[in-house]
Amino acid sequence: MSFDRFAFTRRQGLKAVLASAAGGALGAFGRLDAAQAQTRAETLRHVLAGTVNTLDPTTPGATRESFGLSTAVYDRLASYGRKQVNGSWVFDFDNIRGELAEKIDRSADGRTFTFHLRKGATWHDGAPVTAEDVKWSLDRAVSAKSLAAGQIATGSLTKPEQFKVVGEGVVEVSLDRPDRLALANLAVPLSPMFNSTLARRNATADDPWAQNWLKENTAGGGAYMVEQYKSGQQTILKRNEAWKNGAGGALPYFKRVIAQTVPEAATRANLLERGDADIAIDLQSSDISALEARGKIKLVATPQINGFTAIVFNTRMAPFDNPKVRAAVAAALPYEAMFEAALFRRGRPLFGATWTDAPNGAFPQPLPFRTDAAKAKALLAEAGFPDGFKTTFSFSAGVAAVAEPMATLIREALGAIGVDVSIQKLPPAQMASMEVERRVPFFISAGTAWLPAPDYFLRNYFTGDHRWNFSGFSNPKLDALAQAARFEADAAAYEATCRQMVDIVARDVPMIMVWQPNQDAVMAPVIDGYTYWFHGQVDYRDLRRA
Repeated sequence: MSFDRFAFTRRQGLKAVLASAAGGALGAFGRLDAAQAQTRAETLRHVLAGTVNTLDPTTPGATRESFGLSTAVYDRLASYGRKQVNGSWVFDFDNIRGELAEKIDRSADGRTFTFHLRKGATWHDGAPVTAEDVKWSLDRAVSAKSLAAGQIATGSLTKPEQFKVVGEGVVEVSLDRPDRLALANLAVPLSPMFNSTLARRNATADDPWAQNWLKENTAGGGAYMVEQYKSGQQTILKRNEAWKNGAGGALPYFKRVIAQTVPEAATRANLLERGDADIAIDLQSSDISALEARGKIKLVATPQINGFTAIVFNTRMAPFDNPKVRAAVAAALPYEAMFEAALFRRGRPLFGATWTDAPNGAFPQPLPFRTDAAKAKALLAEAGFPDGFKTTFSFSAGVAAVAEPMATLIREALGAIGVDVSIQKLPPAQMASMEVERRVPFFISAGTAWLPAPDYFLRNYFTGDHRWNFSGFSNPKLDALAQAARFEADAAAYEATCRQMVDIVARDVPMIMVWQPNQDAVMAPVIDGYTYWFHGQVDYRDLRRA
């Protein structure tokens, strides 16, 4: 069935599609016998806006949905714990436990981690997990041309010589100097552990790390096995009954998971409300408000504590190379009106703070950006633009639902201080190219830091000549502070260094982080255990049917 037809099918049609996709295991939903009802109860149906385009999360160009799927299929050496915040489950960055590793020893000098693998751990094909498998997986992460190398290098993991087999089921990871993000990087989706025997069997001379084969096949040992995979359309998982690597050694609740792409947000919303799907995390804010009002779904709304939406200035293009111009625009923006119109207040504001000096080193945190038209006009005059200037505000058509109401309000507010703003909506690919090439002066963007440590956040988004430094910002003092913080072992010194960096970002205004949007997880009322994870995807291992 094509996606267009699927988007407009009615309830029985969707049930038939899902039943067929599952190889008949879900039965004919119209009349369930006891066995079929039990199977339905043990199956989770997840509808996605995006696609799973590879089974190997380290593939260049892998989608976020592919990252999420990999957490179910592959184990990592370590995993973050989770905690409750305001009644909702969120990942706990400060609590790292073993996953494939039963025990993790850390040396007193912080330069060595020793991983003791779980006794009896096996791969999906039943083969035992060995230290040699782990060594091969880590070597692959730093050696293959993939997404993994760049990520784990942020934890000073860069060469195969750092990984050693030191005993049966024991692997040692060494660092040249302590790095606070080394262990954290071994708990992200880009650090999967592979069955090296199986992977090498499908490697070639031109592809020694089996990257081509692993795009559509798996060599894992995680909580779920891939039963069916149709790239860009649907993936069906079945529970690995031999899995013992979760917290407490418990198996996940669901025996089967169907993850299916349904491009239209309204269609996903309808499927959830009718009971034809169990969970979605990528609905439109307007749809969520209506669903919540009708009371047929459960909503778990969690501010993306490691994410942000920002209004970005190209600091390498006039007039936004002038910090006073940037500060003037920041003083003119209608923050509350934008928050209401664009996000329906579904998130955490990052504007409106009243401090002069940063009260702490946390980041992102609300910064002292508030609407003050008189201040904005004075700053423009000081910058040499008493009569204002002309500029263009750009955004991707892919985020139009949020960006268009923002753009209208920005144009009106800046017009009041003499800045003539043209609005430019671009196709997503063109916008991405122009942003990377620094050809847009003033635009909306968003980011998510998988490792929500303040120094990591500030280093990635405000230093260096790379894609994630959206504004092209360069400040020698901030550069030096960011590098020092990365290796700072003293907690008080680290906090003081981060506080200085926050002050620089607030003063120089390379971009304005306006809010952290909610991760709005909409689900059937009987689904429990949803957790907001740093990668922004559903971890099926957390969920159960009440």
